[in-house]
Amino acid sequence: MTEFDSQPFLRGTKVELRPLQSSDRAALFDVAADPLIWVQHPEPDRYQKAVFDRFFDDSISSGGALLIKDRKSGAVIGSSRYHGFNANSSEIEIGWTFLARSHWGGAVNGELKQLMLDHAFRQVANVLFYIDACNLRSQKAVKKIGAKRADGVDAQGRCIFIIQRSEYIG
Repeated sequence: MTEFDSQPFLRGTKVELRPLQSSDRAALFDVAADPLIWVQHPEPDRYQKAVFDRFFDDSISSGGALLIKDRKSGAVIGSSRYHGFNANSSEIEIGWTFLARSHWGGAVNGELKQLMLDHAFRQVANVLFYIDACNLRSQKAVKKIGAKRADGVDAQGRCIFIIQRSEYIG
């Protein structure tokens, strides 16, 4: 396999994901403009328009960004991304995920990650998550879906978590 389908359309009972488009900027910024989303994030000022615009432009150019919508209301509630497909080691990263606080603490993040993991494991054996050491909320969230912390940290000081297809319960 030489390619990974990094912008699929995915649909669950609570959320649907589709490729992020340039026309989504304003709706996604409406979600990202909440400073409390970014408190434990390494870029805590991402709620500011100029900082968000850099993030959004990077998301678009990544070729792996997905818009997250609430299925019930149709509202934009966040985004996530596939990144760094490596055919040789059969792995892909899931990251850059953020959700509106109205969707924290329930089943939305679990379903979102399950949809992304189910899709990824059709094509790779390992899914990685790189999470800032200070972002305890995200570390807790990936542990909740079965990720295990790998030894060490990456060059940016982020903790590395992994889920292997062979251990994935789904």
